[in-house]
Amino acid sequence: MQPLLHHAASALGWRGIVVPDVAVLGHQVSAVVRVRADVHEWRSANGWPPQADPSWFRSWFEPAAHDQLPVPAVELVGVLVGESTVDRALQSCGTLMTLAPCSVVLPGPQGDQSWPLIELDYYGIGVVAVDEAGTAELLVPPEDRSTEFGPSLFGRWLLEVLYDRVLREVPANARVTT
Repeated sequence: MQPLLHHAASALGWRGIVVPDVAVLGHQVSAVVRVRADVHEWRSANGWPPQADPSWFRSWFEPAAHDQLPVPAVELVGVLVGESTVDRALQSCGTLMTLAPCSVVLPGPQGDQSWPLIELDYYGIGVVAVDEAGTAELLVPPEDRSTEFGPSLFGRWLLEVLYDRVLREVPANARVTT
């Protein structure tokens, strides 16, 4: 599945690192992130490793516990959700689109499904069809609606989880992105 995710990210024009199998709001998704090399370097030098533990993260909002917070070391480019049909796309991306652009990755080709695609386009949800050979077709480009919802504690914690996953799973020479 991971090579198909890379093809989908390329079709969307999302440059970054694909982090597969992330549990987000009851869904298994994949995220495309960019490491902010300058922030990662600073955090490493100043003892701010990823803080993926949700209980520790909640303490950031208690002024008595922390007078400084680390800057996010990754940028969430977008969220990829694998689905078997276009009918479940709205349900799968509905909440996730508050965090970043969200696109559904479907097995391709899809045939004529105009109405569901029009509905997804209306809500800003992207659709990419990827066949087994890795040919990806962008059917509906996603929109970034996250600014309409503003930042959230959950979104900030997710960035720490993704930062942790990148450091654990991606070789250092493959992490530097712009």
